[in-house]
Amino acid sequence: MKEEKGITIKKEKDMPEWYSQVCLKSGLADYGPVKGTMIIKPLGYAVWEKIQNYFNSVMKKRKVQNAYYPMFIPESFFKKEAEHAKGFSPEVAWVESKNKSEEKLAIRPTSETIIYDAYSKWIRSWRDLPLKTNQWCNIVRWEVSDCKLFLRSREFLWQEGHCAYETEEECEKENSEILDEYEKLCKNLLALPLLKGEKTEKERFAGAKKTNTIEAFMPDGKALQCGTVHNLGQNFAKSFNINYLDKNEKIQIPWQSSWGISTRLIGATVMTHSDDKGLILPPAIAPVQIIIIPILFKGKETKEILKKAKEIKNKLKSFEAELDDRTEYSPGWKFAEYEMKGIPIRLELGPNDLKKNQVVLVRRDKNEKKEIKISQLNEKIKFELEDMQKSLYEKAKKFLDSSIKKASNWNEFLSVIKNRQIALANFCGDPECEDYIKEKSGGASSRLITDKKTKGKCVYCNKPSNLLVYFSKSY
Repeated sequence: MKEEKGITIKKEKDMPEWYSQVCLKSGLADYGPVKGTMIIKPLGYAVWEKIQNYFNSVMKKRKVQNAYYPMFIPESFFKKEAEHAKGFSPEVAWVESKNKSEEKLAIRPTSETIIYDAYSKWIRSWRDLPLKTNQWCNIVRWEVSDCKLFLRSREFLWQEGHCAYETEEECEKENSEILDEYEKLCKNLLALPLLKGEKTEKERFAGAKKTNTIEAFMPDGKALQCGTVHNLGQNFAKSFNINYLDKNEKIQIPWQSSWGISTRLIGATVMTHSDDKGLILPPAIAPVQIIIIPILFKGKETKEILKKAKEIKNKLKSFEAELDDRTEYSPGWKFAEYEMKGIPIRLELGPNDLKKNQVVLVRRDKNEKKEIKISQLNEKIKFELEDMQKSLYEKAKKFLDSSIKKASNWNEFLSVIKNRQIALANFCGDPECEDYIKEKSGGASSRLITDKKTKGKCVYCNKPSNLLVYFSKSY
């Protein structure tokens, strides 16, 4: 059988092409037949299921219930919240009914409006609050013609939580905790270090009072928004006539929030950790953590090796382990295949290993061979998986930290952006000034406001400022 070619371009030479090849050749995804769409293949979807399972357990503890809402949204719903409608109008895909008397329908670009129409029927009393639901669904945003697998496409998968509370304090408290949970998910599963904080007024979600974000920084010098949490205030509640009777029988308007992560997290993981051999999956997110490859020869030894390989697989029940006992492929071909697929640990078992009652362990991120006694296998694998998860995070964290540069004036700012790094600078907060910064710097946008308040002058307009803001180019 003709061998499948590996990655044909180096990561540091042409990252977009390298990234596309890794996603395609590892079996994560493929391009869809409609321009701007993608197919998530079984490996990619298995990674998404790991994310879903992890976060479902988080939501269960927080008493957020999964539900499902319609994908078709009446045009009149968008018009109820003017700022929201304006913000999403360029991205909305519309469905025209054959019956011209029927209202035009949008395919959801986000679900605030359709969900809050339902909340207006469900919320009547303070006893109905807090109301917290989430849906895992697809989203359509007709903004791109070019598909960047997982990073930007016309259709993608996400979760969107929608909550209503009696007070803004409750809303803000849970929003902060949800953002922390997103950060934990990215660290514990994806080995992704993040910047975390509030978006500027210009970058705020359309219709929101406040937006907080988690941002990763990719090896090509671009930020990637990985999740957002929005304090929607009371605007949507007023627009959709959501109100309730409080304990004193007075009519009140609830405070609302929405928050979400998407399949973009898979793209961030691929881009951050993978190399010129293919995909590298952090052990916590890998659908298969260990692949056992028997080195087979003809004769009696083959049966003995296969028998021992099956015993080892059974021994590793506490891990996600698989055995590749196919005889039509050489061991070398299999090694390359599983390196491409990003399996964290490869175990090799040949005749000499059988005699020594050992296996050869190869870790995907290091590619070093270690001889491990079979009797110590569970203990050693547990250590290697944990160490790999930690090492991937620390490597990415070191890159993130080294990429942040303080810019005290406009020339320094331009130099940082030109060097594909993150500029930390004072900013006045004026949306118009932010437009100028993006235009004059060749595309650098604000990523988030830090918690630190430092008196100074805006890096561009020189107006007094106490906001320290991260700027960079982005996806």
